Amino acid sequence: MSLLLTLFCVGGLVAQGSEQAASASKTTRQTAVDPDVLQMMLLPLTLDETRVETDGWMALVQESSQMIIDNELRLREATSAQLDEEDRSRYRRETAAESLRRRALLERFRVAIDAFEAKGGKEVDVALYRKYAAAVAGQPDASAIWGLIVRWVQSPSGGVMWAFKLLLFLGTLLAFRIIARIVGKVVSRALSGFAGASDLLRDFFVNTSRRIVFFIGIVLALSVLGMDIGPFLAAIGAAGFVIGFALQGTLGNFASGIMILLYRPYDIGDYVQLAGVSGTVEAMTLVSTSVRSPDNQTIVVPNSSIWGGIITNVTGKDTRRVDLMFSAGYSDDLVKAEEVLRRIVVEHPLVLPEPEPVIKLHELADSSVNFIVRPWSKTGDYWAVYWDITRAVKEQFDAAGVSIPFPQQDVHVHQVSHA
Repeated sequence: MSLLLTLFCVGGLVAQGSEQAASASKTTRQTAVDPDVLQMMLLPLTLDETRVETDGWMALVQESSQMIIDNELRLREATSAQLDEEDRSRYRRETAAESLRRRALLERFRVAIDAFEAKGGKEVDVALYRKYAAAVAGQPDASAIWGLIVRWVQSPSGGVMWAFKLLLFLGTLLAFRIIARIVGKVVSRALSGFAGASDLLRDFFVNTSRRIVFFIGIVLALSVLGMDIGPFLAAIGAAGFVIGFALQGTLGNFASGIMILLYRPYDIGDYVQLAGVSGTVEAMTLVSTSVRSPDNQTIVVPNSSIWGGIITNVTGKDTRRVDLMFSAGYSDDLVKAEEVLRRIVVEHPLVLPEPEPVIKLHELADSSVNFIVRPWSKTGDYWAVYWDITRAVKEQFDAAGVSIPFPQQDVHVHQVSHA
């Protein structure tokens, strides 16, 4: 109450003749005028004219403040028998609305005070104006606003309803989060029984299923809040179309990556020939495959280039046939040559007995007789068998007197006499 008395005293000293000033003022005829526009309107006025405008805005502030005070006093002095709940609610709403209007009037009142001070208004008058504005701004009107908030919270169509919707929203999200985890576990167990599924493919399907289920939960939770999810889904569809069009190359790699992980033509550690490169597979993702070449270079190949071409998995099987060809001269003993080749292959410790090695006379070439030698070995022993047999054939052919012909050309020179 002391603050209210102070406000009345200050207002009484400053606002003498305020009603006449309000009627004489020109700028107060439009109380909703923009503060910047009001500043321009006050610019060409004289000092006395600016005082009239300032008094006019102060009168409007005083009138609004008086209405707020009257309502506050009615609410404090009334009893439940004298004033029913409907009237109290009306007074509170009016007080809250008038408080907002007074804030706007105070802002324009301060613009007028600044213009009055800039044109040489007395410091005493400016101080009184500012003191009045400060006192009015500090007037306690928060109770009305707080009352509106409390009633809204307690209203069945206000805070109670939204609290219930919020609980349903959070409960829906929590429930679908639990469901997403359960679905992820089910998918993981289902894929674990599929021998052809790699760990990367399994993780991809598990995470994707979880996110799809949780996304459905978010959509349903938003609908619980009363939101229209139609435009939301339409926006997602439009965004998906734009993103898909912009990332069509990446999506192609993504789809090819899924096919590679599903059919598994190769795996990490395999030596492959794909998309024009050869090397050992070091890493696989849904977008690309990293291959380490024999000279230790890392080559990243897009999956779309791999799936659209020929894939050769050199080390995809446990065993591999070693294809060799050796030549003997036309004048050499072919039986001896074949015996030497067979002995070398059979005695090699890394050559597998099954399937049985193939050693046959293959063709009669221009300057040699060619034998094919096709032993089998474990995939990891391929090059050891290849190099060992090649070296042994050269050494034992020389020891057995079997020649290894090489291309040669005879040149015959004829002497022609001229008569």
